[in-house]
Amino acid sequence: MTEETIELREILRIIRKRIWIVLLITLIATTASGVMSYFFITPIYQASTQLLVNSSKDNSINSLTANDVRFSLDIIQTYIEVIKSPRILDQAAQELGLKINALQLEKKLDISTVKQSQIISITAEDPDQHVAAKIANGIASTFQREIPKIMKVDNVQILAEAKQEENPSPVKPRPILNIAIAFVVGLMTSIGLIFLIEYLDNSLKNEADVERYLGLPVLGMVAPIDEKTEQRIKKITQDRMAGGKILET
Repeated sequence: MTEETIELREILRIIRKRIWIVLLITLIATTASGVMSYFFITPIYQASTQLLVNSSKDNSINSLTANDVRFSLDIIQTYIEVIKSPRILDQAAQELGLKINALQLEKKLDISTVKQSQIISITAEDPDQHVAAKIANGIASTFQREIPKIMKVDNVQILAEAKQEENPSPVKPRPILNIAIAFVVGLMTSIGLIFLIEYLDNSLKNEADVERYLGLPVLGMVAPIDEKTEQRIKKITQDRMAGGKILET
């Protein structure tokens, strides 16, 4: 039998000895994650709108050249920063009737390019799906209206507006994913805990521990004494003591 096999058996023995700790911690972590995900965490909904950026006001596909496309790709990053600026977000929040500032509104947004194209995607998140769509569309409209004043260009079109779905599904939380993560974390934590307990426990529990840690051969063992046997030993001892006293007298 190889040393690796012995070590594997020892690991399995340690886990099996305190398997209740693994089951308890894993069950608690998984249950807590499920309860939090389904009953306590507020669902977050998402809505997106898209903007098309061209190099000039003439947005017909036939009129675009390679230089126009290159110019559009270069300027898109500038446009993304402009969208995030207080000038756009504060005005959009005011027009939408939102009682939040630009920084709070920016936390609800994810603004990015679509696969290195000339399209900017504005994604808004909110506990109300209607509000999320309203925010995405409002910011897109505000940016399209204000960009000619800021950069003296008029090359932005709203490609697709955010729409409110009849039966929207929240993007956060994801209960199944949360439960799976909690299960793995609980399992790893519990196994780590039982190995820590085993490492800190220096007591010798059986003859194998004596041979392993002390290097001494085991010559004999004292078997456990149950209550019935213990009572019999006490009775025999008492009888012998009583007999000894009779002989002395």
